[in-house]
Amino acid sequence: MEKTDTPEHLEEGKAVPSSGDTIHEEFDYERNRLLNKRLDLRILPLCSFLYLLNFLDRGNIANAKVLNQETGDDLLQKTGMTASGYSLTVTLFSLAYTLFEVPSNWIMKHYVRPSIWLATLLGCWGALTLGFAGVQNYATVLVLRLLIGVFEAGFFPGIVYLITIWYRHDERSVRIAVVIAFCNLAGAFGGCIAYGLGTANGGAGLEGFRWLFILEGTITMLCVIPTLFVLPDYPARAKFLSPSEKKFAEDRVKERGGGYSRDHATRKEILETFFSPRMLAHYLVYIANVVTQGSFTFFTPTLVTGLGYSSIQAQLLTVPPWVVGFVVAILVSYSADRFNARGWHITVISTIGGAGWLTAGLLPSTSYVQRYGALVMAATGAFPAAPLCTSWVTVNSPSLLTIPFAIALHNSCAGIGQIIAQWIWLDVDTGNFTCAACNFFVAIVAFSLRIHYGRMNRNGIKDARGEKRVWSY
Repeated sequence: MEKTDTPEHLEEGKAVPSSGDTIHEEFDYERNRLLNKRLDLRILPLCSFLYLLNFLDRGNIANAKVLNQETGDDLLQKTGMTASGYSLTVTLFSLAYTLFEVPSNWIMKHYVRPSIWLATLLGCWGALTLGFAGVQNYATVLVLRLLIGVFEAGFFPGIVYLITIWYRHDERSVRIAVVIAFCNLAGAFGGCIAYGLGTANGGAGLEGFRWLFILEGTITMLCVIPTLFVLPDYPARAKFLSPSEKKFAEDRVKERGGGYSRDHATRKEILETFFSPRMLAHYLVYIANVVTQGSFTFFTPTLVTGLGYSSIQAQLLTVPPWVVGFVVAILVSYSADRFNARGWHITVISTIGGAGWLTAGLLPSTSYVQRYGALVMAATGAFPAAPLCTSWVTVNSPSLLTIPFAIALHNSCAGIGQIIAQWIWLDVDTGNFTCAACNFFVAIVAFSLRIHYGRMNRNGIKDARGEKRVWSY
């Protein structure tokens, strides 16, 4: 039996079937649930761990910057790098992110299977990280960090695109949130690892920061093999599925325009994805949020050291803000999906984060405990907003065919945010107040987008393909 399309059958972020199309009641939701359970066990743990490694290798330079500085064995002193040189190094790293994310997703969508492409990126930046342990001068640091950025750039957009291949629209947000949340654990683990290796400074004649790069680079390279053989590509190539399960996996996402497709979007769809005012608002929000997130990534050890703690103590004290961010990110992402209220959630947590940065900036420089508490408070705004912003873009892309490009373009904006973050901390007060302004900006624009999407739904605004959509709040 078939049921003609009515508003109560619409799902958020999905195109409405055109006239003549139908929605089948016999869709097997129990079979869908069981398939998701299998996919969750196969895709999410591996992708989450790989993204944790991605973030560890992205942020380890921040740990190396101050590790064992009291004995003159930190990265800066051993390579003759200045504070401005450090900022330039991480700026070029972020510039590589900005430039190479969209091309990377283009390659994966049209030419190379996800498992092969992601494993290639993983192996390349892992080898470069391992080689980073041998740096002796600033020029080498600059070149290697730039190359690491080139290969790391496409990894997270690739993971998100893989999720869009396998999951229905209303099943993606929480999975993306789980993967993104692991960057918070990376920050926590990074501090613990750096603390342990800092105490081993001088072992085998190597400084602690060199052991840091050796350990993290080796672990990353070892993960190339499971990425190749465990990570699934497309339903049609999944050896762990039977022929009927493959067909079901493909049909359940193609019904709403999802899944794997090499079809090309029209010029109008691409232009709206890149330049429409509401999409630009999404991208600007992400840039502003990443300014605060990037401040944690590249400067948390420096900030904590500035509160009066030694460089080794600072590594451990970086852990609580990241753990708080992880827990809040999971809870907020679940709540936002549960109540279909991403805009409201981003508004609230960004306001709290902005208050944390503002408090840290207003407190006297000697109020160490209070300023550390404000730093933890700021983490609740910096980290949880990221998965919500990303999932919001995937369900509100102007066209279902441009989802991979919206993902990549959105995440490439992180490079711009990181570049800003890397230069505002030459002065601590400037950094605190800039991050506060960015969080408040995110809150205001997210609130405005929430109102705008409500108006689009009331007015029945169609997507770039001329199809009806229910836009996500």
